[in-house]
Amino acid sequence: MTMKRTRIQLIVSVLLLALAGGCHRSPEARRDNYLARGKEYLAKADYSRAVVEFRNAAQAMPKDPEPYYQLGLSFLGLHDFRSALAAFSKTLELNPKHVGAQLRIAQMKVGSNNPGLLKEAEGQLNAILSQNPANVDAMDTLAVAQLRLSQGESAVQTLDKALAQTPGNLVASLLLARQKMAQNDARGAEEVLKAACTNAPGSIDARHLLGEFYISQKRFPEAETQLRQAVTIDSRNGPALFDLARLEFTEGKKQDAEQSFKRLSTFDAYKPLYGTFLFSEGRRDEAIREFERLVRENPDDRQLRTDLIIAYRSMNRTADIEKLLDSALRKNHRDADAWLERAQGLLDRREFEKAESVLNYVLRIERNSFRVHYKLAKLHQYRGELQSYRDQLSETLRLNPALESVRIELAQRLVADKDPRAALQVLDAASEAQKNSESMLVARNWVLWSLGDMEQMRKGIDVGLSRQKSVDLLVQDAAWKLRQHHPDTSLAAAEQALSMDPSSLRALNILNEDYKAEGKVAVAVQKVGEYAARAPNSAPVQNFYGNLLLYQRRIPEARSAFLKAKTADPRFVDADLSLAKADALDGKIGDARKTVQTVISADAGNIGARMLLANLDEITGDNNAAIELYRKVLDDDPDNARALNNLAYLLAQYGNQPDEALKYAQSAVELDPNAPGYCDTLGWIFYRKALYSEAIQYLKRATSQNGDVVWKYHLAMAYAKAGKQAQGKVVLDEALKQNPNVPEAAAARQVVSAR
Repeated sequence: MTMKRTRIQLIVSVLLLALAGGCHRSPEARRDNYLARGKEYLAKADYSRAVVEFRNAAQAMPKDPEPYYQLGLSFLGLHDFRSALAAFSKTLELNPKHVGAQLRIAQMKVGSNNPGLLKEAEGQLNAILSQNPANVDAMDTLAVAQLRLSQGESAVQTLDKALAQTPGNLVASLLLARQKMAQNDARGAEEVLKAACTNAPGSIDARHLLGEFYISQKRFPEAETQLRQAVTIDSRNGPALFDLARLEFTEGKKQDAEQSFKRLSTFDAYKPLYGTFLFSEGRRDEAIREFERLVRENPDDRQLRTDLIIAYRSMNRTADIEKLLDSALRKNHRDADAWLERAQGLLDRREFEKAESVLNYVLRIERNSFRVHYKLAKLHQYRGELQSYRDQLSETLRLNPALESVRIELAQRLVADKDPRAALQVLDAASEAQKNSESMLVARNWVLWSLGDMEQMRKGIDVGLSRQKSVDLLVQDAAWKLRQHHPDTSLAAAEQALSMDPSSLRALNILNEDYKAEGKVAVAVQKVGEYAARAPNSAPVQNFYGNLLLYQRRIPEARSAFLKAKTADPRFVDADLSLAKADALDGKIGDARKTVQTVISADAGNIGARMLLANLDEITGDNNAAIELYRKVLDDDPDNARALNNLAYLLAQYGNQPDEALKYAQSAVELDPNAPGYCDTLGWIFYRKALYSEAIQYLKRATSQNGDVVWKYHLAMAYAKAGKQAQGKVVLDEALKQNPNVPEAAAARQVVSAR
């Protein structure tokens, strides 16, 4: 009896366990387990694993909308928007009233540039709010949609409602502040952000946002107060401490900045910053020691190793780089990062064959590595193999379409290759998120400039400026207005850009052109000099100013500016070439030639140096040597318009080869139709070939701009030879009043008087 009862109890126990196990294996239980694990992965931003768990949950309960909603969130984390939309749509198919899915789909539409989708999103968000008037996320998203639809007043009303319901809503505060800034209401923006701090006194983000606002207004003491309060609330808040360190550096509080950067270096995300600070202060040996310490303490951190290599490279410590890379490759011969750094060193030393061999090896390690293809692109660029350069950029972008900088670089190359329409297609193929970035908008505007589509460029500039008045967009605004023959408004935009960044070379160039367009050449040089004084550490700016002085034959002042450029950056080769030009104008041809040959010995591919050497040969009368140098430049750079023009002139004037000269001159004008010097060369060659009507056409184009008086003498002779004596006499008289002492004056007098 006892044995029988024991056996029955055992059977009952087994049945109970089986029933319990059956409950855990029910579809609901499996769904719950998968959902729980998926949400854990989602919280850790491990989206790929989250996708697997939520798919399993959906398979367990196919008619439950929640797994699909969570799956959509995971796809958003992976930036797989197509799959996310499908998942949210499935959620609504199973539950048409699922507010979360409705909101996410609306948010995705708001992220597009399509006005139709934006209007759809606006309607959907209003529908959500009609049923859920307290849904702050929906209000925030609706405000964004309204802003993007240029409904500024409606957006402000929506944001006011959101803040009335949740005064600590930082998203709404930030959006409202930005809209007020767009309306030039800086005081209103400040009040919004101050209210956010009051309503959320313990919020680091609120103080951080207010601090950033004060920085944008150059109210640095108030910005510092807010950022210090944010850091006091949480001393481990990296972003706030980082902005505080940068502000201290901007204010010249170098000791405080150093301590802040030193503290930041203890945070994982900011380890290299102290070394970078030391480097920027010229304390390069200390910076190197800091980077070396970080690499020793973090031997598996490849990014820190790269930072050390960059520091070594800036100090030409090639042996230390090779030692570091040898050590890494002994540890792991398949360390692709180390091989890529070695390839970069070979590229820098112009050892192209070795670099190509290394890159091909890395390609065997990482078959579809966009990094390798980008290095190959740069290899072909350095070699002057421009078609292969384009092809490799395209392959890089195919492998990683998210590389915004590569997309822009490819577009710029296409523009340089006279294919701006293809460049526009490359930019327009970007993701919606990329299209909304300022750098992409700026790049697209320059492509439209190349296409001559000034209407669309104007729209792009206005869109960008409505978001933020950045240096790049202000420069485009100035360039656009200058091309439209409004130098006064162009000048205002250029000066606004320079007030933000005195080292903006493009803005300085436009400012110079604005004054020249009004006939104020001396004022242009003076103004550029004032901005150059505000950017003493910008080698390009000092060099630009020096060349303006050089053009006015103010050689000692120009030389001083070039030396300042070399002080700012001892490796700035353009300043060496500018000093050589100054020597040449000063009659020191031997010194100039020595400087140029030093540059060429260090960089045989430097086109600018080879062009200058050819110019020096022209000055000394060695025209055959100059002709050969220009031919070699064109072998490497066939679209070099200046080389084409100069070679054409020499062949026609001294080489007695007018037919070959004509070919080169026509190519130069095709490349730059608005260059008056190129038009003069082409017109003069037609004159030498007795094609006077064609000569007049191009010589008139040359003399339409204020420039070399020789062009007028050429035109006067062409008129005379064409039987247009009266017109030739008028042009000759103008030229004689301007400068009667050039050799061409006597020749023109003789031709015009002989007709």
